[in-house]
Amino acid sequence: MTEKIQGYLYLSLAMIMVGSTVIASKLIASGLPPFAATALRFAIAFPLFFALMRLTRTPWPRLERRDWLILTLQAGAGSVGYTTLLIAGLRFSSATDAGVVIGTLPVVSAGIAILLLGERPDRSTLIAIGLAATGVLTIVLRPDDGAPHSSLGIALVFGAVICEGLFILINKRIRTPIAPLALSTIMAGMGVAVAIVPALVEAPSMQDVTMQSLAAVLYYALVPTVAGFILWYAGSARVSGTEASVFTALAPVSAVLLAFVLLGEPISINQLAGIGCILVAVLSLAMPHFWSKTAGQTQI
Repeated sequence: MTEKIQGYLYLSLAMIMVGSTVIASKLIASGLPPFAATALRFAIAFPLFFALMRLTRTPWPRLERRDWLILTLQAGAGSVGYTTLLIAGLRFSSATDAGVVIGTLPVVSAGIAILLLGERPDRSTLIAIGLAATGVLTIVLRPDDGAPHSSLGIALVFGAVICEGLFILINKRIRTPIAPLALSTIMAGMGVAVAIVPALVEAPSMQDVTMQSLAAVLYYALVPTVAGFILWYAGSARVSGTEASVFTALAPVSAVLLAFVLLGEPISINQLAGIGCILVAVLSLAMPHFWSKTAGQTQI
């Protein structure tokens, strides 16, 4: 097996794990409030990341005060905001709908870069944003498929996607290079710090905690958070950044299929159309890079 094929395999497994977070969050939402679940998730993941740092002798970064502030904002948006909004949204929405909405992440990130960073989009980016919006609208507009579609739940999940997009872009503002394992360890530690106070506020409402929800939090911490990190960076080290970005399209596919297999949720024509639009949107962002790369190799 070649290095590139190994990379594709690792990235595929990592994104399947990301899709499974929708299923885990659905189970968590039935028995734990969102901030308590988020604090517990990172409390489990942090010592594991720290142990991996010691095992691999990864050094702690020396950061300026500005970088620490950016990391705090990043943890609030991506680590805590994403998880809590996803869990809250899944109290109202189906895992299938949430999986489709999460597939908009690459295109949402491009939109945030345009609106907040002043980047000038090309035609393919604008088309991709339009396709992704169409994909979400196919499930938001309550089609006559006999299935419930919560606008509030979808809005909360889309808020989680925006938080994750901000997480990705905020990271670009850090001046000091940080090793991926060190960054994940810092994010997990800050995730606990940011979520702990609202988690304590939620404590009086934690009367219906179930073993199923606790097991889902444990899974979320160990598999998508820790193992997913290892697989993603092992894969991305073997392929180009553009190639790696294409595999993010597997996350919504994984979420929808797992919701069907594990939760017994039906898949409607509108949901299939929505995920199709989003997959085409993501591929339309990546294909121009592949074409230019192929053309360059042909000229050589």
